[in-house]
Amino acid sequence: MDRTGLLIILSSPSGAGKTTLARRLMEWDPALGFSVSATTRPPRAGEVDGQHYHFTSLEEFRAMIEADQMLEHAEVFGNFYGSPRGPVEIAMREGRDTLFDVDWQGGQQIRASALGGHVVSIFVLPPSLSELERRLRARGQDSDKVIEGRMEKSRAEISHWAEYDYVLVNDDLDETEARLRAILTAERLRRDRMGGLGAFVKGLMEEDR
Repeated sequence: MDRTGLLIILSSPSGAGKTTLARRLMEWDPALGFSVSATTRPPRAGEVDGQHYHFTSLEEFRAMIEADQMLEHAEVFGNFYGSPRGPVEIAMREGRDTLFDVDWQGGQQIRASALGGHVVSIFVLPPSLSELERRLRARGQDSDKVIEGRMEKSRAEISHWAEYDYVLVNDDLDETEARLRAILTAERLRRDRMGGLGAFVKGLMEEDR
């Protein structure tokens, strides 16, 4: 049966496992697309335009905002980042779902957009703040000061948990992945998302007439 594609928002504080879960979800369902963000920052070594980001000029980015072609956008350290609307709308019409890796602010903007009725939002929590800090330190990439800043930002992000449709505590990666799969499967099967269901039922009712 025909189905309009979903916009799946996956958010979490840094270190809660969002990136790993997103990768696993896309390995489970290769048809699940990922929203490639546009940015005004220059490419870094090894980054490919259209794969890692859509690299644009500031003028092009602002023009997309003015034309309502950004589902969400934000300025981070002097550079702009955002989710282009066009590829998402194409995927929706073709019945393909799109996964968004955005924070609570980006999630708010997408839910408030014209496509908000097709959003399924999921927030991933760590089992504890001490475990979250341990994971950040285990990366071995950041100084104590940077980790303190990440923890403070994490507390601010977690405070928005109630804005999401689903909240998962990632205390076991495999179990959390299984719950994510269950959410996506159930949302895809909702009656109001099945475009051809009414016609199918009508045909059933007329079979013996």
